[in-house]
Amino acid sequence: MSDFPSLTVLGQDDAPTPDETIVLGIDLGTTNTLVAVYDAGGPRVLTAADGTGALLPSVVSWPADGGAPVIGQNALDRAKVDPTRTIHSAKRFIGKSADELDMEVARLPYQIVNAADREVAMIALDDKRLVSPTEVSAQILSEARRRAAESLKKPIEQITKAVITVPAYFDDAQRSATRDAAKLAGLEVVRMVNEPTAAAMAYGLDRKEAERVVVYDFGGGTFDVSILQLEGGVFRVLATAGDTYLGGDDLDRTIMDFAVEQIREKHNIDLSGNAAALSALRAAAEKCKIDLSDAEEAEVALSAPELGLFWRTTIGWRQFQEWATPIVKRTLDCCVQVMRDAEMKADDVDEIVLVGGSTRVPLVKAAVAQLFQRPANDSLDPDRVVALGAAVQAGVLGGKVNDLLLLDVTPLSLGVEAFGGTVNKIIPRNTQIPAQAQDGFTTQVDGQTAIVFKVVQGEREMASDCRELGEFTLRSIPPMPAGLPQVAVQFTLDANGMLKVKAREQRSDVTAEIEIQPRHGLTDAEVEAMLSDAWENAEADMTTRQLADTLSQLENVVRAVSKHLDLAEDNLSDDAFEALHVALEAADTAARISDPKELKEVLDTLENASLPLAEILMSDVAVQAVKDKNVQDLLGDKA
Repeated sequence: MSDFPSLTVLGQDDAPTPDETIVLGIDLGTTNTLVAVYDAGGPRVLTAADGTGALLPSVVSWPADGGAPVIGQNALDRAKVDPTRTIHSAKRFIGKSADELDMEVARLPYQIVNAADREVAMIALDDKRLVSPTEVSAQILSEARRRAAESLKKPIEQITKAVITVPAYFDDAQRSATRDAAKLAGLEVVRMVNEPTAAAMAYGLDRKEAERVVVYDFGGGTFDVSILQLEGGVFRVLATAGDTYLGGDDLDRTIMDFAVEQIREKHNIDLSGNAAALSALRAAAEKCKIDLSDAEEAEVALSAPELGLFWRTTIGWRQFQEWATPIVKRTLDCCVQVMRDAEMKADDVDEIVLVGGSTRVPLVKAAVAQLFQRPANDSLDPDRVVALGAAVQAGVLGGKVNDLLLLDVTPLSLGVEAFGGTVNKIIPRNTQIPAQAQDGFTTQVDGQTAIVFKVVQGEREMASDCRELGEFTLRSIPPMPAGLPQVAVQFTLDANGMLKVKAREQRSDVTAEIEIQPRHGLTDAEVEAMLSDAWENAEADMTTRQLADTLSQLENVVRAVSKHLDLAEDNLSDDAFEALHVALEAADTAARISDPKELKEVLDTLENASLPLAEILMSDVAVQAVKDKNVQDLLGDKA
């Protein structure tokens, strides 16, 4: 059975009319994903219809029993009990091979391996089941699409187009893999926008005067910095730099590494191979980091009864600052580089905009302010600004915004391997896109009838030091003396940063071309097979998904109620307590229910029976303050 969402076939009568076309703006983040739209009131971030807020944790958990994947907050909760099958931070691995992830693998609770037939990173859920980071991202995008449909109160069939943001330093393979993920989720990517560029669009929407803006984007898993010229509704990217292996996750790991070492020294317990402990420690480290943004010290704790371990310690902000300084310095190095590329100095910058949750760390704000000699602008929510910018671009493409133009650049040079293994760069980095360029080549041997072109991306001078994107062969060249054939190789880079390469021997008019199929992603055949599988199993998948979501909610309510049974017995009337007891007994057998509606009835019955208990737990004032919350929320606050 497929894990992917249903893809409904639209008949001629039920297809949405052109004026109903909705283009989402999606910030597919390492830590959280957000969805936004552009409507009559401008760009706005959508919140979940169930009241859980705007942030969708970018986490997917695959139950061992083969049930439907669990996505978002429920998946994040499962990380504590099933860490090896709960995938977080997949964005850091998308479009990569396992060999490129050596530094990441040692610290993950789940296992990353190469696919058997090629160099593509796969996540091993168990001995038999592998999933790719592309599939993980597809699940997240599918849930984002579903949430948008519910929030907008539209049929999901009308939610088929999206602007998706990616780190500016994502290469062709990573962009292509992100596009595949969207396709699997039932979304057509009408435009990919670099994250810092999207942030600038959200920030500069109401700016009238010309400005040069630095966007410092420090997210959960990636770092980007771009310099843009904003003038007359035109957003022109002057230069961009960054690191796709640098983010808030690395700050968390400084705390994790300290904790692992302390536990090893004081308790002689090595946690490096314990998936459950590492998963719990990761969550504790992230909380400690967040707490240190507002306090001088914070606690990090780990309880692992199965190991006989109950460990806690306090970390001061100065100690954390010392650990974080080398990481923050790497971001500043990128800032210096991007100013050099744009031929600017700090004095030439009019504004610095902070993007990404990691910019809440005081050290980050202070370091950026010191480098540019002025405070940075964090007036827009750093978690939401990229999604808002994506919605602005969606508004442009959907015809709702008419006075904005986005001129982006490619972050890395593109070229081909030349004779001797060197790189002949055809489109240099920071070239404005869309772009087209060509160069000439010839044969090296008399009578040569074919030339193999290896397409590479990177800044190094030798092809072996760059990232190989693909290769193709120009065949049927008429036999001629070496150096006589004239082969023009043309690179065409579209507005999304996607590459096509064409070669033509000008004397004979022989041609060959390639639309780069990354070596580190899913093949077209694999994507089509997954889509076909999803189509065939759409109805069954939807039922399984509804059951999984409802069962997860039910388990949360049961857990919360069970903690307060003694209080319920002492304070509820006999009838109310009996109703609660009966509802709990029904919930205990709910796992055997296969009808989503029947399971929802069990959940509703338990929630209704729990209301008297919730009222006891809350004061009269608190009841009024939270009267619009459901029982699970009320009990969860006290559980």
